[in-house]
Amino acid sequence: MKRQIIDTIERYDKIIIHRHVRPDPDAYGSQIGLKELIALNYPTKKVWATGKHDSTLDFLAHPDTVEEKDFKDALIIVTDTANTERIDDERYKLGSYLIKIDHHPNDDAYGDLLWVDTNASSVSEMICELFEEAEEYKNWIMDATVARLLYTGIVGDTGRFMFQSTTEQTMEFAGRLISYGFDRTALFNGMYEVESNLLQLKGYIYANFEMDGNGVGHVKLTQELLKEFDVSDSEASLLVSTLADVKGMRCWVFFIEDTDEIRVRLRSKGPVINTIAKKYGGGGHPLASGASVQSWEEANQVIEDLKKL
Repeated sequence: MKRQIIDTIERYDKIIIHRHVRPDPDAYGSQIGLKELIALNYPTKKVWATGKHDSTLDFLAHPDTVEEKDFKDALIIVTDTANTERIDDERYKLGSYLIKIDHHPNDDAYGDLLWVDTNASSVSEMICELFEEAEEYKNWIMDATVARLLYTGIVGDTGRFMFQSTTEQTMEFAGRLISYGFDRTALFNGMYEVESNLLQLKGYIYANFEMDGNGVGHVKLTQELLKEFDVSDSEASLLVSTLADVKGMRCWVFFIEDTDEIRVRLRSKGPVINTIAKKYGGGGHPLASGASVQSWEEANQVIEDLKKL
């Protein structure tokens, strides 16, 4: 499969890489890391990374501006995106051929060529695998720019190597990536330093979260509350793992009110919660999933479903 992907990349002069909406470090790491990797090894090819930029990832990279005409006869690669509804930039449909590279359950088997590995810690780790194959097969090279992007994606999706998805292979790839000598201190500052208002919201969360006797927790962040702390919904999403530190917490949900919906962010220390995400039109990993609901009444039903689980 990896060689099929490499051969397909070689056949196209134009390549446009997509990822999911509301990107996280693995979305940018895999998408823009792959873009930079292809551009490094095929300097005559035109390679773009498309999608709406998220300001919380300013420290990492910025996507490109892609014109509609660029999609004609282009190879489309979508990374870290389980279903078509979550692909950022619907113009992916205008391309000539589509490759899906993902590590979420393959509930939506879209694309002409699919590489899905649910055992991978991150899609950034999968791009490391792709590079390792291409290094042997086509003498690809890597540089510090690519290594920094892929390392960030791995760190982000493994929770700094604390999640169970971290494997021996994950650590081996991480070790190889840091050998390229990028500034890890600056990178971690970009990933984890936050403004004081976000820390104040974190304090509010610790003071106001609710947890029942079975270890089911929840937090509701309304638009009014976000405005009070001057925090955007994407910034608030950075705090979803906060409740992992609470003793006795088994699974939890963050509700973050957007202008037209309520984002549902589910996390677990054991119980499989992506089935609940799917019930509400979302999905994701067994222990980290997301969805959206349209009302606080529906949000309360999500809490009840977690309690039943």
